[in-house]
Amino acid sequence: MNFPFYIAKRYLFSKSSNNAINIMTSIASGGVIIASAALFIVLSVFAGLKDYSLQFSSFVDPDLKLISTEGKSFLFSEDDKLKLTSIDGIAYYSEIIEERIIIKSENKNLLATLKGVDSNFLNVTNIDSMVTKGNWLSPHSNDVVSGWGISNNLSFGILNYRKPLAIYVPKPGKGQSSSLKSIYNSVYVSNVGLFDINEELNDEYIFSGINLAKELLNYKDHQISSLELKLDSRADESEVRTQLKKTYKDRFIIKNREQLNDALFKMLNTENLAIYLIFTLVIIIALFNVIGAIIMMILDKKKSLNTLFNLGVQPKEIKSIFFWQGSLMTMVSGIIGVTLGLLIVFLQQTFNLIMLTPELPYPVRLNVLNVLVVLATIFALGIIASQVASQRITKRLIKS
Repeated sequence: MNFPFYIAKRYLFSKSSNNAINIMTSIASGGVIIASAALFIVLSVFAGLKDYSLQFSSFVDPDLKLISTEGKSFLFSEDDKLKLTSIDGIAYYSEIIEERIIIKSENKNLLATLKGVDSNFLNVTNIDSMVTKGNWLSPHSNDVVSGWGISNNLSFGILNYRKPLAIYVPKPGKGQSSSLKSIYNSVYVSNVGLFDINEELNDEYIFSGINLAKELLNYKDHQISSLELKLDSRADESEVRTQLKKTYKDRFIIKNREQLNDALFKMLNTENLAIYLIFTLVIIIALFNVIGAIIMMILDKKKSLNTLFNLGVQPKEIKSIFFWQGSLMTMVSGIIGVTLGLLIVFLQQTFNLIMLTPELPYPVRLNVLNVLVVLATIFALGIIASQVASQRITKRLIKS
């Protein structure tokens, strides 16, 4: 066994005759344990928040969405449909028409986004499960389903046939005119349901059948705005992407659920990085205690070090003893801290110890990558701290 490593191990697991040094070593080790456990728990919480956000977006966002690289709409022929259905891994697809509109209810107007969907849309998403009042769309009707925010802003409810909503879309290529009919396409609709997902979507979207949207926008039979895909549970997303790019060349931009919510995930990733850096700073502060404990141990062992030097042990090897002692202390403490963090996260996942609301537990997720990140951070900083502390050993210090 390597001599410095052997001595370092003995120093680490044996008590000093000086009780103050034992207390300082325990405090240093405890600080690293708490800091590493806290860092792992926080990273697990952010992983849980990301999953929680994706879970909410899954109600309205598909696994993959195809958007035209040129213009707001494109023609999707029967031949294109056959090519799409021949690609392995695609369970369902839905044709979508999406456009900004003006909604009018009595004397109130509001800008919103109309999303015309076909009968396959409920196979691609679970939006109908978020309809909290009324029902989802009936086929071949002038029905719409609105968000709660739009409903509140325009003061309308559901199934009020004596108070229909008017939807307006500007006609392409039309300038100013005194007559609304000459510059706008319009249609009267009945709101049959209200969905409640989140504030942004509730204030923005209104759903209709795709035929109503085509009529309102004067679209051709095979003209749509986008395609939304539901992948098979066993499908490989990257493989499906490759097949889509090969089949349709450069016709479409392909986005997955995370890319469709890129602003949200950029915010979460930025916060995740900020929290990681803050807790890394806490670990660095905790490692100052490790440096102090090693220096105190060096001073306490001066007589033993002098004896080792007289027996022929070089100062470089004596430095290695305390380098290994500090490294082992931080590594063992880091492993204990991560183990403690794993236990706390597991208990939260299993028993919902902390609740955000009476029905919603605080979201956390065990992630192997987070374990590796925390251990790598602890080990790297521990090695640096041990190197700094061991440099205090000189030949003059040993002989004095």
